[in-house]
Amino acid sequence: MDRFKARARSLRASQTSAEAKLWQALRNRKLARWKFRRQHPIDRYIVDFVTLDGKLMVEVDGVTHSEPSDVKRDKARSDVLEASDFLVVRVSNTDVYENLEGVLEMIESSLRSD
Repeated sequence: MDRFKARARSLRASQTSAEAKLWQALRNRKLARWKFRRQHPIDRYIVDFVTLDGKLMVEVDGVTHSEPSDVKRDKARSDVLEASDFLVVRVSNTDVYENLEGVLEMIESSLRSD
């Protein structure tokens, strides 16, 4: 597990600009009352954002997630994470840049559906 913690720290230090933008909107309970963590280890993966009490993970996908093999790998990853009783939602970098309010509404709506 220490290996995952070190990798998570490294990812937090080198986040993408889309992740940084979304993090500014989620951090410090800015989205309603929800406490989000970034680059957090769950099972054998490190997820971009998670609210443990809301049981929701948010993955920010860039262009590297568009190939069929990448989509298949992402689905397998989501299946493992959802088996841990979490809902996984995916947003694109483009959505974060061009429609941040819509992304936040979708995240909040996903949290309320529990």
